[in-house]
Formats: sequence, structure tokens, C-alpha cells
Amino acid sequence: MSEKLLNEDIARQVQEAFGQLAEPVEVLYFGRKEACDYCDDTQQLLEEVVALSDKLNLQVYDLDEDAVVANQYKVDKAPGIVLAGRDGEKAQDFGIRYAGIPAGHEFSSLIQGLLLVSSRESGLNSATRDFLGGLTEPVQLQVFVTPTCPYCPRAVILAHQMALESPLVEAEMVEATEFPELSDRFGVSGVPHTTINSGAGTVIGAAPEEHLLAEIMRVTSKVVN
Repeated sequence: MSEKLLNEDIARQVQEAFGQLAEPVEVLYFGRKEACDYCDDTQQLLEEVVALSDKLNLQVYDLDEDAVVANQYKVDKAPGIVLAGRDGEKAQDFGIRYAGIPAGHEFSSLIQGLLLVSSRESGLNSATRDFLGGLTEPVQLQVFVTPTCPYCPRAVILAHQMALESPLVEAEMVEATEFPELSDRFGVSGVPHTTINSGAGTVIGAAPEEHLLAEIMRVTSKVVN
């Protein structure tokens, strides 16, 4: 058996945090047998985390062999993670994704993401909720991060809150060093770097909610009041 990734102290802290879990969460993991340096560690990390609460369940898929499921959840990178709600036997997709291992500081965004999905409550302010409720076109948020960036989880969590609030928003954490071609395409030179709709908009840094909302408004041709 391989050595555990979570030491006893971290596991205990996470288990205590999971005392706040309300609704069940389905964790979907997509790996790949070849050319995926972090797939094994990512799967092991998720197995250890999910084991800390009976409100969490893990499904393991192969990105290539289970392409139909991957396409259903719009996962095109490995390791890939989807945090979905569980409603009986059915998973409810909120558009909350991770591309790359959520290690280092990003481990906190994984735990916060699980708590967020379990709560079914975005926690966003009323202006943001009102705008997202009126969206008529899809919004894709890709938050580029590195494990050593202490400010990145804030940007990831904010994007995931917006995805939870609106069925038209998808938000994906992207570990920049694992996907260098994608990082280069969007000119990622520092993190966190949030790309909106494949480069139509960009927010650099762990911007406040109002700042990200304003950029989404600009991209979607909405007028900022």
C-alpha cells in the first residue's frame, strides 16, 4: 500500500470541517493511463479525502475509455475532477471542475469546493446573484493557478461560487504548470489568472467579487449600472 498523502493532523482537520457537510456530494475523477504525471496522486488524494465523510462518494473514470461520460461533464483534461451534487442515484452537475492536482494551497480550494457544493448555497452578494440569474449566454471561467500560490484559492472559490449560482456558468481550476500549452495560449505569466470565455476577458490576481462580475458583464455585453 502506498504511503498516505494526508498526514493525521490534516486528515483530522478536514474531517472536522466536513462536519459542516449538508447535502451529499458526488466526486467524479477522470484519469488517463499514459502521459499523466499526476493522475495516480490525484486519485489517491481524492480517495483519502472522500473516505473522511459518508456524505462524499467517488466515481473513477478514464478520460479516453469513458469518453461519453467525460463529454457529458465537459472534461477534456487529465487529471480532471468534477464536484457534483448527488440527488438519489443522479449526479447534479453545477459546472464545478478542477484540471490538475489540487495540491499545495489548492488543497484548500478542493475542501472549500466540497463544502460549497454540499451547501447548495453560493454565498454571493445580491447584485451578483441578480446578474447571474439573468444570464442568457454561457460563461466559462478558467482560473489558472499553481500549488505554491497562496492567493489562488480565493479566485478559484469565487469562480466556483458563480458556477453554483448559475447553470450557465462553468468554472474550472487549471493547474498552470500541468497544462503549459493552455497557459501559453492565454498569456498566463502570473497566477491567479482568470480567463473568461476563452480569452474574451481576463482578470489578474485574486480580485474581489465586484471586479470579476464587472469583467463578466463586459464580456457578455451587459451594461454595468
